Amino acid sequence: GSVSTASGISRPHGSGTPEFYRPVDEKRSNEQFDLGHAGQDALNAELRAFKLGSTGFEHNLQSLRVVDHLEACYAAYDGLNLTFETREGILKHCSMRNALRLEAKEPHGVAHRFLKSSADDFQSQPGLEAQLANLADEIAYNAHDIDDGVRSGLLTMEQLDDVEIFSRYRQQSLHDHPHLGGRRLLFETIRRMLSAQVYDVTDASRQALHDAAPQNVDTVRCLPIMIRFSKEMANQSRELKRFLHQKLYRHAQVAQTTTVAQGVVRDLFGAYIADRSEMVDDTQACGVQSQRIDLGCAEFRSPERVVADYIAAMTDRFALKEYFRLTGRRAFDA
Repeated sequence: GSVSTASGISRPHGSGTPEFYRPVDEKRSNEQFDLGHAGQDALNAELRAFKLGSTGFEHNLQSLRVVDHLEACYAAYDGLNLTFETREGILKHCSMRNALRLEAKEPHGVAHRFLKSSADDFQSQPGLEAQLANLADEIAYNAHDIDDGVRSGLLTMEQLDDVEIFSRYRQQSLHDHPHLGGRRLLFETIRRMLSAQVYDVTDASRQALHDAAPQNVDTVRCLPIMIRFSKEMANQSRELKRFLHQKLYRHAQVAQTTTVAQGVVRDLFGAYIADRSEMVDDTQACGVQSQRIDLGCAEFRSPERVVADYIAAMTDRFALKEYFRLTGRRAFDA
């Protein structure tokens, strides 16, 4: 996952620990319903349709909302009491509208860097830890999606041979292990890809930091991104992402799954809005849901936001189980 990737990159720079990167990596766990971002789009549409002027749903903001408010682990306060740098790493993207809203609540907080200065139209960068987490997340996402695509039968290794970074390390793996095939060949190719990208980021970032010689985090925020690929590896990474968008994310089967998933989220939202008692509490959901969401504070949130928070915390398996319980229908044919 991106924790191990980030940790591998960070060790030569001393720029973070696994404890820093773990909450940022768990951001992906907060981006549920995990079927092609279908859940985000459906929840956003439902919230905006339910109430005029709603801010809707956006997964980066939701991840921050989870760690700041919804996690119920401590007696003295809501949330996880994370450091500024960790929270900054979680908020990877933010629209101007949402940044202004967050800035009003937390002046010079985690959204401040998304506000462009009227003087120089410059958007500042996050700290080194957040930069590293963002790039490690990208590397891990691509590796996971290659694995998922091949395992699901939506991609073949022969198709992936059109991508330079995959083809190079597949051929290298076969050169070193001529009889390797199937899953082992796939795993070995991905492992070598990951190692090459980690070493590349380490070398390119070390050189960038040496050349810029930032004295403190404020200087880092005024520089171009410091934690980065070399130009050659950046081009190869972009080629891989283009391939995944064209051949995997836009695959007809993925589009069909997305449509079904959006329908599941819409129906769950409608069912819970109609009767909030259908939402099981935290103790009942223990071991089934992925978040420790406290429904006890529901009276302090609007009904539609309570429902959206509840659905956003679901794993795919729990969402499908709830869908069957509430509708009597199976979303996907066996």
